[in-house]
Amino acid sequence: MKSLKKQRRIQVIAVAVCALIAATALIGYGLRDGINFFRAPSQVVAEPPAPTEVFRIGGLVEEGTLKRGEGEQTRFSVTDGGASVPVVYTGVLPDLFGENEGMVGTGRYINGVFEATEILARHDETYMPKEVVDALKEQGVYQEPDT
Repeated sequence: MKSLKKQRRIQVIAVAVCALIAATALIGYGLRDGINFFRAPSQVVAEPPAPTEVFRIGGLVEEGTLKRGEGEQTRFSVTDGGASVPVVYTGVLPDLFGENEGMVGTGRYINGVFEATEILARHDETYMPKEVVDALKEQGVYQEPDT
């Protein structure tokens, strides 16, 4: 009688472990496209990601690089003070997007150009995304906003 109880307990534990492994695998599979890592321009230049990898890049729009008017396509460079990465974006830019302003873009790094599918800019005069602030502080170019 005891061996039957022990055998049943081992079976229940084995089924529970298998279910846990399957659930973890399904969650990982479902989130694989939803997780986008943040990289500063210095990190992108130092270790270029694969062209198939979708990630976020952030920094300041480099002064003098913003070129609009080529259809819906806009070209500019994003910098963190240590390196600069050219960006191309097709679509309508946020209202507060401009040179020397913080931005975060989502896309792929292909042939030395970041091809953005989404561009986010600050939503008021003082806001800057935490990742951008951290990257700028790391390069020593971050300035506290005047309040």
